[in-house]
Amino acid sequence: MIKLVVFDLDNVIIDGEAIDEIGKLANVEDEIAEITEKAMQGEIDFETSIKDRVQLLEGTSIEEIEKVADELPLMPGACDTITCLKNKDVDVAIISGSFDVVAEKVKDKLGVDTVYTNSFTVEDGKLTGEVTGPLVSCSKLDVLNDHVEKAGISLEEVVAVGDGANDISMIESAGCGIAFNAKDSVKEIADIVVEEKDLTKVLDEILNQLTTEDTENDAVENEEAEEVEEAPEEAAAEEEAVEEVEATEDADEEAPEEEVEAEATEEEVEETPEEAAEEEAEEAETEATEEVKEVEAEEPQEDEAEAKKSKKDLPKSEFVLADTMEGVRKQKDEKEAEIAQIAEEREEYNRIAKEQRKIRDELNASLKENLNKAIEYRNERNEINKSVEEAKKARNDANNKIKSLEWSSGKRDKVKIENEIKKIDKIIETRVLDIKKENQLVKNANDLRKQLMDIQEDESVKEEAQELRKLSEEEHEKVITLSEQAQAAHEEMLTYFRKTDDIRTAADDAHKKFIEARNNASAKHEEFKAVLSDIHVINKKLGSGKPRKRRSDKKSSSGANKNREEKERAEEIFEKFKQGGKLSTEELLLLQKYNIN
Repeated sequence: MIKLVVFDLDNVIIDGEAIDEIGKLANVEDEIAEITEKAMQGEIDFETSIKDRVQLLEGTSIEEIEKVADELPLMPGACDTITCLKNKDVDVAIISGSFDVVAEKVKDKLGVDTVYTNSFTVEDGKLTGEVTGPLVSCSKLDVLNDHVEKAGISLEEVVAVGDGANDISMIESAGCGIAFNAKDSVKEIADIVVEEKDLTKVLDEILNQLTTEDTENDAVENEEAEEVEEAPEEAAAEEEAVEEVEATEDADEEAPEEEVEAEATEEEVEETPEEAAEEEAEEAETEATEEVKEVEAEEPQEDEAEAKKSKKDLPKSEFVLADTMEGVRKQKDEKEAEIAQIAEEREEYNRIAKEQRKIRDELNASLKENLNKAIEYRNERNEINKSVEEAKKARNDANNKIKSLEWSSGKRDKVKIENEIKKIDKIIETRVLDIKKENQLVKNANDLRKQLMDIQEDESVKEEAQELRKLSEEEHEKVITLSEQAQAAHEEMLTYFRKTDDIRTAADDAHKKFIEARNNASAKHEEFKAVLSDIHVINKKLGSGKPRKRRSDKKSSSGANKNREEKERAEEIFEKFKQGGKLSTEELLLLQKYNIN
């Protein structure tokens, strides 16, 4: 179980060599860079290199150095990597021969738990040319050993990431050593090599370690403890077969999580139909939000005991051996060819599953983005509608005030008198009246006209009414403009809701392909285990000579390095070749590498 990840600083956490950049302040960057390169290649010891480089910086202003430290860029992916590790409850430390003036700023930016670095000696704000710290004379492994002892963990629970010769001690001793854009000497001893300048590639490797357990090797060890020792010619072939099982079992261990994730994915966002009304869009948005949360929910874990049990047991073989040793050897050749074919087919299915899972996850991320965009437009529309209602209210209030002013200023009486006059005039025009009655109506109309002339509107009221009319018109224009904006936002919202359906359909399709490929890979793996069990039976029949070398020897207490392991492996391959065994291209290249013939 990984509990701590240790990073080098220069060219790992930050994109550059701090002391080289500081050297530019004193115009000694070329001299410093030359010493740095020799140290990185392992041509000179680190203590000598750091003292010689700092000596060249004598008299440099510490204030200017701090400015340079502020401007040093982080390596791409540094923030995401450290954040993810912290979220996984993995401690993070920096062990670097660089300087605290740089490391402390990085620590604060990234939230790193602990840093171990060296320090400039400063007097009157200037460097004296001397350097102090735990990494001047001690190795990074010494510092790491002290740290893990205090933390109560073991080196097997540590991942170490570095790029130069002074990182070799901790990379070689840690449970997992990663060479990041490293020198050849570092790549030779590392478990994992990452060539891209992107720390998320390192994160991917660490996450793979976190989510898998290498128990298959232990299972094979236990199983073979009861078997007769194998002959050298069988050792290499069976080792390859076991490693194939280990690789696939590690992949299978992730299957329960993937399946749960897949089930959640099958219920992504509900679509809004093409002609949906606003109420339907709101309902779709609510359902979509809840279902996306389901995908983000914590996934249940497979029972640990069951997982280990399923990985330890190979199926019982009912294989019938040939009557002669020659026939048994022929059976072995046939089984090895069969298991190689099965392994190839299984890996192809695993590749397809991985590809479809990536497509599915990218589509789900896009789905969430579209949903968030739809919600943004919905919120924008709602805010605009609030403004529309405010403008409507202001317009209606102005119109009501105008009406009130007009009636209170005598307009009501004027309208009433004008209507009476119109009524009298119509009677005179349309009816035949005697002269007396007609004269009376004319007199009544004239009297009303006199009353009409006597009614005068208040000028101040008229001015106020005009201002209110102007206000009413302005608010009405606002209503029209804002309503158009709200409609546009609403249409955008519906557009993004509709997009979710297409994305969900594609995600569902990718998920089905993922499940199909994973099931096919699982089936092939069962075939693989069955054939491997048959190979075990054959090896018992053929077995003699020394046992094969285990992969676990890599981290043995003797400290044997990778080159020695490869050479021993090459010698075993040569023994196999002398006894008539077939060699793969990889095995031939290994013999050539160590000039064994």
